[in-house]
Amino acid sequence: MTPAYATPAQPHRITELFGTDVPVVLGPFGGVSSVALTAAVSDGGGLGSYGLYGYGADAIRTTAAELRKATPKPFALNLWVPTGDEITDLPQKDFNNYVETLRPYFDEVGLPVPAMPDRYLADYDEQVEATLEAAPAVVSFVFGVPAPDLVEDAHRRGIVVVGTATTVAEAVALEAGGVDAVVASGMESGGHRVSFLKPAEESLIGTFALVPLVRDAVGIPVIAAGGIADRRGYAAALALGADAVQVGSAFLATRESAAVPAYRAVLHSPAASETVLTRALSGRLARGIPNRIIADLSASGAIAPFPVQNWLTGRFRPQAAAQGNTELMSLWAGQAASLIRHDTAADVLAELLAGSPVSAEGAPNHR
Repeated sequence: MTPAYATPAQPHRITELFGTDVPVVLGPFGGVSSVALTAAVSDGGGLGSYGLYGYGADAIRTTAAELRKATPKPFALNLWVPTGDEITDLPQKDFNNYVETLRPYFDEVGLPVPAMPDRYLADYDEQVEATLEAAPAVVSFVFGVPAPDLVEDAHRRGIVVVGTATTVAEAVALEAGGVDAVVASGMESGGHRVSFLKPAEESLIGTFALVPLVRDAVGIPVIAAGGIADRRGYAAALALGADAVQVGSAFLATRESAAVPAYRAVLHSPAASETVLTRALSGRLARGIPNRIIADLSASGAIAPFPVQNWLTGRFRPQAAAQGNTELMSLWAGQAASLIRHDTAADVLAELLAGSPVSAEGAPNHR
């Protein structure tokens, strides 16, 4: 029997779909997205992305307006789909117990412990409404398949819809849900593992196994994510059938990102050669560079469920970042972070595109 190999990459499908010049997408960051970095990637010909986790409707409208002032080029806004297992009604006693576990870290950064909030998450429906009203070129989703009426509404407004998969089954579900392209996110990716059909621990497929499997399973464009930080990863992803690449850590380490200098310094240091998967900081599985708080909380086992843990640690992590205390921060990074060499978005783009196939005329063959 003839093996079913991945179909060739077709970068023009992505550039035509997004209205961009090159098949490179900025990974959306929850909490450390910046207008400057998003605009820089879009101005460089790629698709800049901005993560909206935690943003209310007004903040989304403001951010979209700032992005439009910063760049005339297409950009993407990213939302987290509710999975249905978010804990929103934690008993006061349990909340107090989790607060006591974290009290030493509040003390260390000089903050009082917080009271229980009325809510831990922004309202998803309000986020969707504001995002669609903002009409970005692209809206992308993680942690699930966007609702059919949402996809239809986006398409009516001329907005491209992108979903994110960590398994072949998730990619197939996203295509069936009407998305226009799918990000194949391998386990090498930094930040949260965005699995939704099975637990994240059961969905740890490497990028360069996942990409050709997804390419063979769906007809929509495939964007490879995870373990891509230089021209070699870019070329390998396209060789395996990806139509584009999505890059996070290499862009996060640039001066245009919202990561504080201490975070960027870690990404450029030998510490970036080691990453771990942990639920310690948010209650959901995520990949980052190990530090003291991950070690402490993993050892204690007293980790609140998502989104409670994310909300609680999110009260002191910004203060730790402002103080340059990397031991109490979330240092999300992918497994290829130690390949980071550049400190501007333009240089990262140039490095990636140096891996482009070359046409007979000697020019990068993007289209």
